[in-house]
Amino acid sequence: MHRWRVPKMSSPELRANVTWSLNQARAIMIATVLPLFCVFLSCAGIMLYAMAKLPHSLDTPRYLLFAWMLVNDSIQLMSSVLLFMLAMFGVRLALFCCISLIFISQASFFNSPLILATMSLERFVAIFYPLRRPAAWRADRIWVIILAMWLLGCMSPVLENILQDPQTLTVSSEPVLCKGHYLNATPARALHRAINSAIIFTLMTVVIIWTYIGIMVQTRKLRRAGDSASRAQRTVLIHAAQLLLCGLAFTIPITETLIKLDSIQSRHLVIFFNYLCLVLFPRALSPLIYGFRDQTLRGQMVKVFAANARSKVGA
Repeated sequence: MHRWRVPKMSSPELRANVTWSLNQARAIMIATVLPLFCVFLSCAGIMLYAMAKLPHSLDTPRYLLFAWMLVNDSIQLMSSVLLFMLAMFGVRLALFCCISLIFISQASFFNSPLILATMSLERFVAIFYPLRRPAAWRADRIWVIILAMWLLGCMSPVLENILQDPQTLTVSSEPVLCKGHYLNATPARALHRAINSAIIFTLMTVVIIWTYIGIMVQTRKLRRAGDSASRAQRTVLIHAAQLLLCGLAFTIPITETLIKLDSIQSRHLVIFFNYLCLVLFPRALSPLIYGFRDQTLRGQMVKVFAANARSKVGA
């Protein structure tokens, strides 16, 4: 199989040509990633603004959880885009700044499947307790669940930093490449990351499947498979699809291990395609699927656009 290798540089002209081609590749990659990121950030902002204008949105746990998902995914994509840019240009940062940035990216990354499973449980509670919800699932208490999710999401990067090689911390005065496996590639840390990712993804999958089966059984038991129950089943299936999209990012270490990165170009290509196909696109698509599917929210967004258009015409 043909591999893209850097030729041996025997002259300044050849070295300049390789540098120019690498710069062109970086420019194309950045020109692809940044517009997609800006589109997602714009859509997320519009959805949050529409929810703020939606009557009783602050009294609806489903919308509060969805708003938190938008905020969390925006944080995750902002931090990951920044890490991607740093990796593309080989920029080195102070160790403390790098660890903080990776910590935020990892915590928000692990938060996404937790939020999806929690949103499925919220639909489960809505079907089982249509008249009076348990106190923990009411709108004025939902912040407790959100805080618990954030703490759980932070546990993995905290434990990973505990496994940090002490020798790594002794070079805090020297800038480092801001990527996890460059900071510490110890087998214990890699094993912890793999086990933790597998456990979280498996548990969240079990929760979503359990909520779907529970909703289906409950609606048949009560013989009221009405519109709300059918919508709840479809919503849980949407969350399952979102979880599958999020789970694609767990395959990144596998692809980087199977593909031999023996040149600068191939390394950058793998980083780019992994990030674009397994992180950016699924994470950007996941909340948009759910948001634009909601008829009430979609109608509110149309009203917001119409009101802005009328105000511009009037001005």
